[in-house]
Amino acid sequence: MTHQHDDASYRLLFSAPELVRDLLLGFVPDEWLHGLDYATLEKVPGSYISDDLRSRADDVIWRIQVDGQW
Repeated sequence: MTHQHDDASYRLLFSAPELVRDLLLGFVPDEWLHGLDYATLEKVPGSYISDDLRSRADDVIWRIQVDGQW
């Protein structure tokens, strides 16, 4: 497998909000989790044009509301 193929596979895997929720619940200390609203998990675009006009793509980026705030 190539590095590029691995990246695409991971991006696909981490595109599922249920998986992201389960990872957070499994690896983040409990007290921090109580304020998270998992229904608000929202994928943020990770593609952009750099200052030197090259097309760039980052990893999958998520945001979530904590105590009613992003």
